[in-house]
Amino acid sequence: MSAAGEPSYDLSVVIACYQEEGHLRESVRQLTEVLDATGRSYELLFLEDKSTDRTAEIIAELVADKPHWRAVYHQQNVGRGGTVTEGFRLAQGRIVGFLDIDLEVHARFLPAVLEAIDSGADGATAFRGYEVEPRFTSIVRHVLSQGYRWLFRMLFDVPFKDPETGFKFFLREKIVPVALRTRDVHWFWDSEIMVLAHKAGLRIVEVPCRFERRADKQSTVRILPDVWKYLVAIRAFKKRLRAQRRAASAPAEAQPESEISSEVPSRR
Repeated sequence: MSAAGEPSYDLSVVIACYQEEGHLRESVRQLTEVLDATGRSYELLFLEDKSTDRTAEIIAELVADKPHWRAVYHQQNVGRGGTVTEGFRLAQGRIVGFLDIDLEVHARFLPAVLEAIDSGADGATAFRGYEVEPRFTSIVRHVLSQGYRWLFRMLFDVPFKDPETGFKFFLREKIVPVALRTRDVHWFWDSEIMVLAHKAGLRIVEVPCRFERRADKQSTVRILPDVWKYLVAIRAFKKRLRAQRRAASAPAEAQPESEISSEVPSRR
């Protein structure tokens, strides 16, 4: 932040990195090409989540001569959600967000997302549209993704159609307090922050974008273990929301101290 408390940049882009060696340099080149064309001032925040490939080495080379690019290197793996939350907290821009650096939703959609915020939204995310490739893994992941969208709409009273998209941008002053209330540090974080942001009164719009799966990248998503983690996380989050509703409806003097203190966000 500037000495006067004003944002140092118009935009902060958080790049959560894990096993990105094969495409990181080229993806960053394409991202910065889009960012430079916008004319906005921006910073890049690389958060390296203890990769076992050369990701950390590549990041060190990328940021070496760029004062508006910063890097954080984790000593142990945190998880995508926890990593993005950390990046939001460290950001200095008026707008902060992240996109998956494999660019399966390409950076060329970023200007439209930012324009939605400039037009009055508190945040904007990608609503992914894509064609299913005739491969077994692609078909399975498509079915699971569509099934999750249906389940999400059934379980949570929010207007979003694609909560798990890895392409989300917000006004920083509005989203940081929300991000600090998230508990999941893995993939469910995407859904959690959308529900919490909606309940906090933020107006978030979804911008149609194209999803193009990369055949040259090995996904870090593990279908069966991650489906199970999603179900566990959903159950814990629903339980937490019910406890908060009970606490909010009870007289203040009748609330157990543990329920009141549970609303204070924990810092990782």
